[in-house]
Amino acid sequence: MAAMDVIVEKLVTVWRRPAVRRIFPLLFLLISSVGSILKELELVPPSYFSSSKNFFNLYFVKVSWGWTLLLLTPFLLISSSVHRGASLLGQRLLSLAVATAVWYICTETFLYIEDATGACFQSKTSLLATNEFASKATCRRAGFNWRGQDISGHSFILTYSSLLIMEETSPMAILRTASLPALARTVLNLLYVALNVLVMTWVWMFVCTSVYFHQPIDKLLGTICGLLGWYLTYRYWYLKPFSPGLPPHCQLKEQKQHA
Repeated sequence: MAAMDVIVEKLVTVWRRPAVRRIFPLLFLLISSVGSILKELELVPPSYFSSSKNFFNLYFVKVSWGWTLLLLTPFLLISSSVHRGASLLGQRLLSLAVATAVWYICTETFLYIEDATGACFQSKTSLLATNEFASKATCRRAGFNWRGQDISGHSFILTYSSLLIMEETSPMAILRTASLPALARTVLNLLYVALNVLVMTWVWMFVCTSVYFHQPIDKLLGTICGLLGWYLTYRYWYLKPFSPGLPPHCQLKEQKQHA
């Protein structure tokens, strides 16, 4: 597994750079803004990814929160148990519970806003709304078209999931040099690499969302919600005493900054 150790080392080196951690959140705003301009000017030609039925959208983005939890949960279970035991494990699992609550509240709010601001039309080009259907679900079941403020859930979840993974995998900077059982190290390395591949997938699909789908304001609002969900937890609340707290590597950095 020497090759895997080299890959992990390179990934850790990238993520531990302060400039990378500062720029990465802003990258989503930049991509969303530039992608929206390209879409409005119709400068990006259609491709495999311009169809909402592409494999990555159907089997990854549509269930992106599930993929994030599927890989991040065992990573936290192993890394917490070998680092500081039950207390840290409880904190990190609580952070996942908070993140899941943020995801649920935001997505349900987006759906509510779309219902509250929308109307049902017989087709995408129809100018006459029908009052027979009061929600997007009933409208679409009837074969009609619903138009409302469609805040981009993809922009939100891809931003939020990527930043969550960035924060919660930061202890790898400590664990890569720790004395671990061979099996634990192998599994941890595999999970860490898989989570980085997942982040790259989320960023790529975020680019595709930006250049192919939604209105500019809908993508911008979704991206901002993802950034706020991350910032209000990891950059504000988790610095307070009564919170899940930051992952170990981030805690050490905060202590140095305040020393």
